[in-house]
Amino acid sequence: MTDQTKVDMTSAPKITVVVPTYNERDNLPKLVSLLAGLNLPELHVLVVDDNSPDGTGEVAEKLAVEAPIPVGVLHRTVKDGLGRAYVAGMTRALDEGADIVVQMDADLSHPVTAIPVMIDKLATTDAAVVLGSRYVAGGATASEWPWHRKALSAWANFYVNTILQLHVKDATAGFKAWRAETLRAIDVASVQSNGYAFQVEMNYRVVSRKMRIAEVPIRFEERVEGASKMSLGVQLESALVPWKLRFGKR
Repeated sequence: MTDQTKVDMTSAPKITVVVPTYNERDNLPKLVSLLAGLNLPELHVLVVDDNSPDGTGEVAEKLAVEAPIPVGVLHRTVKDGLGRAYVAGMTRALDEGADIVVQMDADLSHPVTAIPVMIDKLATTDAAVVLGSRYVAGGATASEWPWHRKALSAWANFYVNTILQLHVKDATAGFKAWRAETLRAIDVASVQSNGYAFQVEMNYRVVSRKMRIAEVPIRFEERVEGASKMSLGVQLESALVPWKLRFGKR
């Protein structure tokens, strides 16, 4: 990207934060409150709920009426993975005129205070996407993580970078700020991967098109409420997808 494609901050860009949810009724209102506290102009939230049995969808609809910032809700009738939820949400955000799309978890593990830093990086550099990174200088993982989880995360990043040569420190990061034109250029609607593999495929599509990924440090926190959505199937897909991307059709 050239300097001419930097985000124009003379007029506030429309920022849509896409938040996939499944059984996050306790965390979602807290997240929306934290986002509202940023006082960023033109900040919108799009909740993508996968028919949560705990009533998260109803909580989201209430927030759409009562929250101090605009909240939209996309209800999906199937739970078919994080990647599919993000694709649906990002596609909706683009259709609704977003200039910047932020993806983040609903479980409060991603610090909302990093969003202005990520937006500024888009505005002042040629980065196509900015990652909230645990592994650049100043970043950190949750202190509650046991050593084996930290080791697995470090190994996953080494594994992905060895195969795909992404040249990023946090290849599996799920906290990102995207330019709208980047999502269109990589054809986000055609991404098929789920889980961590979704994050890897999105990064790979950026790098394979000779666009630049930037990283800013974050401290990743462990979720307080609810349960992790990690499954064996997600882990297996995450191991196989880098090879499919490396040797498959581009």
